[in-house]
Amino acid sequence: MSRQQELTGRKKAAILLISLGSEVSAEIFKHLSQEEIEQLTLEIASLRNVPSEVKDKIFNEFYEMCEARNYILQGGIEYARDVLEKALGTQRATEILSKLTVSLQVRPFDFARKTDPSQLLNFIQNEHPQTIALIMAYLHPDQSAIILSALSAEKQVEVARRIAMMDRTSPDVVREVERILEKKLSSLVTQDFTAAGGIESIVEVLNRVDRNTEKTIMDVFEKQDPELAEEVKKRMFVFEDIILLDDRSVQRVLREIDAKDLGLALKGSSDDVNNKIFKNMSKRAAETLKEDIEFMGPVRLRDVEEAQQRVVNIIRRLEDAGEIIVARGGGDEIIV
Repeated sequence: MSRQQELTGRKKAAILLISLGSEVSAEIFKHLSQEEIEQLTLEIASLRNVPSEVKDKIFNEFYEMCEARNYILQGGIEYARDVLEKALGTQRATEILSKLTVSLQVRPFDFARKTDPSQLLNFIQNEHPQTIALIMAYLHPDQSAIILSALSAEKQVEVARRIAMMDRTSPDVVREVERILEKKLSSLVTQDFTAAGGIESIVEVLNRVDRNTEKTIMDVFEKQDPELAEEVKKRMFVFEDIILLDDRSVQRVLREIDAKDLGLALKGSSDDVNNKIFKNMSKRAAETLKEDIEFMGPVRLRDVEEAQQRVVNIIRRLEDAGEIIVARGGGDEIIV
């Protein structure tokens, strides 16, 4: 153990925790998973006498990592690289940033996620739909929703389709698009193919755009790619989202749901959903439903999911008919 390079990352963490003392270590343990706690506890238990010079090196490495992380948060990776190179030299700066990039899971377009979406729109609205889709796939869904809503109707559909169909993108392509949009995060992008986009990505975006934008995109999807449209619609509003409905809408939905379906759907739902449903029923009806669920016995997960999807389909139908309102995005305040 005389040389620091022979120590694993886990053993270094154990030495650091011992050096910090029991009180500080206990606070750190509160933020770790059970598996991490067990692993570190075993490492700590196996440690014997640790030379002071080894402790000093680990403390110094920990300090350097903390400083590098602060530099990244202040100005991005390139800023951190510049500062660290001047202070520690190119080789040491590269070593620190390589470790930190993995630990922080720095994703492409990190700088863009800190940028106002209206400013991003000015840079990308005239780009090819595939380029816009790639950038939006890495943004926060709220940012992407603002950008998607501001695009022309034709481009909205094309970009949404490309996000939905996106799977994995070559790191070379990601780096090139990053370089064009902003010269900040090009040197330390992971060499693994990065996953972005897909059905879940476009669903998160569509759940945040205004209803007109969503309807325009979904109408074209239904005409040009019915299977894609159906897959997106299934995930647009999940059963657990019932808690987001106002009480009047829940009561309207309950009038359409088959009693057997409702009991089966609630069999595997959360307390929040159950309470939302029960409070919008008469006391007698709620008690009857609770008894039905209790005496239902074991049911197949597939049957529960199918019943929940039938409830969701009713909600979507009532929304399309304008009979209920499903709040979405930041601009869907309800006036009653």
